Amino acid sequence: MKKIGIYSLFLLLAAFLNSCGINTAFVTNHNQNATEVHLSENNFKVIDQVSASSETSYILAIGGMNKIQLYENAYSAMMKKANLLNGSKAIINVMTEEQVSGFAPFYVRRTITVSAQVVEFTR
Repeated sequence: MKKIGIYSLFLLLAAFLNSCGINTAFVTNHNQNATEVHLSENNFKVIDQVSASSETSYILAIGGMNKIQLYENAYSAMMKKANLLNGSKAIINVMTEEQVSGFAPFYVRRTITVSAQVVEFTR
């Protein structure tokens, strides 16, 4: 019985002295466009850097949006900020960053940030 009490005390101390969360970040490039442009001439200029984020929370692994919907929301918000309607503009170097933090499985917050550069072709 004494060993059970010592092990229980050790387990409680380990639980309370442990960190309160996890935090990871993944940086990946999801740019898989089929358009191919050869930039052998100086016929473009970088005019802007745009980014947007989308965030959701899960309590006991319930609630919030899934990862695909988060990415779509962040990507569409970034494209609105890019303002590609006027002139011959394109986005390049699209990067996606995912950050997961919280105290799993009780509370988890997932944030996806999409960023890119906007170029304008001069000729």
